[in-house]
Amino acid sequence: MHAIVIREPGGADVLEWTEVPDPEAGPGEVLVDVVASAVNRADVMQRQGFYNPPPGSSPYPGLEVSGRVAALGEGVTGWQVGDEVCALLAGGGYAERVAIPAGQLLPVPKGVDLVEAAGLPEVACTVWSNVFMLAKLQKGETFLVHGGSSGIGTMAIQLARAHGARVLCTVGTEVKAARCRELGAETAINYREDDFVRYGPYDVVLDNMGAKYLARNVESLAACGRLVVIGLQGGTKAELDLNALLRKRAAVHATSLRARPLNEKAAIVASVRENVWPLLESRAVRPIVDRTFPMAEAAQAHRILEDSGHIGKILLSA
Repeated sequence: MHAIVIREPGGADVLEWTEVPDPEAGPGEVLVDVVASAVNRADVMQRQGFYNPPPGSSPYPGLEVSGRVAALGEGVTGWQVGDEVCALLAGGGYAERVAIPAGQLLPVPKGVDLVEAAGLPEVACTVWSNVFMLAKLQKGETFLVHGGSSGIGTMAIQLARAHGARVLCTVGTEVKAARCRELGAETAINYREDDFVRYGPYDVVLDNMGAKYLARNVESLAACGRLVVIGLQGGTKAELDLNALLRKRAAVHATSLRARPLNEKAAIVASVRENVWPLLESRAVRPIVDRTFPMAEAAQAHRILEDSGHIGKILLSA
């Protein structure tokens, strides 16, 4: 098969579409013929040499795919060859085939295009596990997501709105702000011109910036508020005012998805299938796709992502 290989850590040009050995479905795994994958910030970090895949995972980038079941490993039940699926991966999505733990497989939601489905698993699992399973966002609460026009952001806005929360987000342009409002954000705050703190307090904040926003995120929390940090685009080290947390009885969570044990990922995927998939099938929530590139042009897709001019997901078609 062909896959995108990272020749060496570096810029987008180190991504190379080349022939590699075919994967096989081991016990408990499903082999999938890939129709599409999606580009995530983690792929860029891996390409740069900052985010290696977990031990035993595929060395190729790509944290989600859609496609058709090609073979079943020993002990796998509930799936058949030819089923249209999408899946959460620890790596290997930028390829023509990938072996996936059966617990991380999802059916393509009814009414969703097979290619578009490639952009769902990572954002759906990330948002659902962090905003709802961990932070327990409730109807009527106020929710802030940073980077509202990103893949994570566009899913978070829709899911929070569908669950009756008051939704705000940060964005970098008015074009992005308008799109986020269309998706259900009550207010889109341009972080280049305004301070999100003054629009709070927030019951739940989903943050991709890390150190840069830590102090202001804590300042903006409501009593018993929950800050969930899922990204470090703004750095890794900052001072935390514990007194501010104590006064508010607030909590800070820092989580990641990629390196979690298989049983934890399977539990998240099962909860997403139960709680998010019906919203996709009813069209209360929908995949937001900016554009699609041939997988061999992954380097160009990475450049677009790094320029941050996109809204929603950037996909790669096999």
